[in-house]
Amino acid sequence: MKKDIKKSKKKFKNSVIKYITILNFLYNFKFFICIKGMKIELIKLFFISLISFILYKNYIFRKICNNCIQNYIYKNIDECNKCTDSFIFKDIKFVSIEGTLNEIINHNKSISRFGDGELNLIWGGNNGFEKYNKELMNRLLEVLHSNNNNLLVAIPLVCKDNLINLFKRSVYGYWLHWLKKKRFKFRNVLLKNKIYYSSMITRFYTPFKDRSNSHNYIKKFKLLWKGRNITIVEGLKSRIGIGNDLLKNAKSIKRILCPSRNAFRFYDKILNSVLKNINKKDLILIALGPTATVLAYDLSKNGYQAVDLGHLDIQYEMYLRNSSKILRIPYKYVNEATGGRYNIGNVKNKKYYKQIIDVIS
Repeated sequence: MKKDIKKSKKKFKNSVIKYITILNFLYNFKFFICIKGMKIELIKLFFISLISFILYKNYIFRKICNNCIQNYIYKNIDECNKCTDSFIFKDIKFVSIEGTLNEIINHNKSISRFGDGELNLIWGGNNGFEKYNKELMNRLLEVLHSNNNNLLVAIPLVCKDNLINLFKRSVYGYWLHWLKKKRFKFRNVLLKNKIYYSSMITRFYTPFKDRSNSHNYIKKFKLLWKGRNITIVEGLKSRIGIGNDLLKNAKSIKRILCPSRNAFRFYDKILNSVLKNINKKDLILIALGPTATVLAYDLSKNGYQAVDLGHLDIQYEMYLRNSSKILRIPYKYVNEATGGRYNIGNVKNKKYYKQIIDVIS
């Protein structure tokens, strides 16, 4: 890779030297004509040469940047800042939060979501829910590149200027820093001709400066399960819809409880439990970290509508509390709240326990 970079830089330098030599020749040639009586001012010649050189220099840099994207010459080279994000991601097709929601509701599509945690696992790191696992890494890549027409593959649309500017200051700063370090890695795992959807549909409240449209997002989500039998595949103490009215209009609710962390170790058991116990007409809602991303994909291939729900219930709780920060919630596992993973009490709601049809451990 370093050899490729040196070759590109050497090629660039040689091209500039050649161009300067040609300009120098033309300049001297015109100077010679000038002293023979042509009405061409030397200062005009200078500026014409300078502008031509700048334009050609920019053309060379752009050519190198195209190589960078197509041939990954600068793969993992974080310090390269010649290209803007809008240029790097210009050939990737994105769908907005609202467009993503409409696809799920109006066309009964499933969705697998990728956040920074899932992408970090693909790149060999860990996240708050899962330790690095080679099999999980390969499965996540399979989902990211899948061509299943019934599945929406959703990613953070932070490379789009019109979206990242909508974030509040702390979230904007985080993603800006993330993009600076990861943008080439991010671009390298995306397919050129694939349409990607927004993973932010389940984080509709706390990240944004303007939260006035939150009510409409909630309304749309509630339309998704209105009058339907739903099955929730969730972490042991996630308890989606308990203590609020998020799922109130569902016809019935079943729950399959799984480990809150490192659930992928039990993946086959989780998948088989759904396939064995759940009717394909049921809507499957999944809140299980990176495991949910893979599970939604596999269930959609098996004829289910499966929605990777992520932090939707937590966001709804913050909406009800009018809180721009993620807080601890009684009886619920809240990964991102201080102390939200520990000392979680037991639910006293009898309906909740009746809804549990399987516990994977």
